[in-house]
Amino acid sequence: MIAEFVATNNKIKIEVCVESIDAALDAQQGGADRIELCQNLAVGGTTPSFGIIEAVRRLLNIDVFVLVRPRGGDFLYNDTEFALMQSDIHCCGKLGCHGVVIGMLNADGSIDVRRCAILMAIARQYNMQVTFHRAFDSCRNLPECLESIIELGCERVLTSGGYPSAPEGAAMLRQLVSQAGTRIIVMPGAGITAENAAELIKNTDAKEIHGSFRAGLPPSTTFNRHCDCEGRSRKQSSTNTQINK
Repeated sequence: MIAEFVATNNKIKIEVCVESIDAALDAQQGGADRIELCQNLAVGGTTPSFGIIEAVRRLLNIDVFVLVRPRGGDFLYNDTEFALMQSDIHCCGKLGCHGVVIGMLNADGSIDVRRCAILMAIARQYNMQVTFHRAFDSCRNLPECLESIIELGCERVLTSGGYPSAPEGAAMLRQLVSQAGTRIIVMPGAGITAENAAELIKNTDAKEIHGSFRAGLPPSTTFNRHCDCEGRSRKQSSTNTQINK
């Protein structure tokens, strides 16, 4: 379904979330416009190793955005974690990444504008774009916090509309897309598959979508107890993406 939709609407951009070199190459071969590179999706994603970042940047021709998140859990970071995030963004810039993906909140559920601005200033030193990640979905008031992210100058915000999955949050996503206008890209993510992507795009008027688009592959061993980040059994961690743009 997604292949048919994209074939008739080349304005839709597809970002694929990956956590390995093989998955990144698969995403590029499948037709992704951009990847978000991370690790530890079981905890929502953390910053990948710089060895992986360097290799992916060298091997791929499409844009590479890197998740900057020092740990799983909430989005309230201490001074040590904040310093690490700043260092990670410098490293991404020096490795030639096209963008970084960040997000920090205050204890009251508002955007930590002051410290996000510091991270953004570092990214701009390297002409990198900035996406605000799904910390946004933990905000106290999505429309209000969207305005804070717009004022920061982020190019896009990744969101499920405050729901566990983007299809469930379609009504809020449509509201956010309308509110944002041309000021920022509202990019739906979470629970998007090749089967439901076209309907979600139609229901939200989104111009970009984000997903892992994983597909099970034959197991390499007879014993396998791995699960993906949504708790479902999977046969391999590699992405088998075919978008056919």
